[in-house]
Amino acid sequence: MALTVQLVSPERVLYEGAAEMVVCRTTDGEVAFLPGHVPFVGALGVAKVRVILEGEGEVAAAVHGGFVEVSHDRVSILSDVAELPDQIDVIRARTAKERAENRLAKDAEDDEAKQALARAELRLEVADQ
Repeated sequence: MALTVQLVSPERVLYEGAAEMVVCRTTDGEVAFLPGHVPFVGALGVAKVRVILEGEGEVAAAVHGGFVEVSHDRVSILSDVAELPDQIDVIRARTAKERAENRLAKDAEDDEAKQALARAELRLEVADQ
């Protein structure tokens, strides 16, 4: 028994296929979905989504918010911005991280800089940098 997974951004379908498990972070915390999971709808945070493939391997994506819906062994992940590792511009992410860190050094309460730092760190994590 497997899950049918669809990971979608406005630009493209990043992944569509079977999986053993999907792990993502909702605004309430991290959750893993296996076949037979009860119906679920949740808002996604800025975090890595992991699609654990049948047998071996996984598909990882940087997801910057959106929604996850689970119903009848089907997991749909809809995000405004989602990137696979090979789609991430590592140099740009490092520059964004440095810029956000500099802004936070001047104003530790800068929410926009905190969000920019979280996005940059996520991109670097997913790109394995």
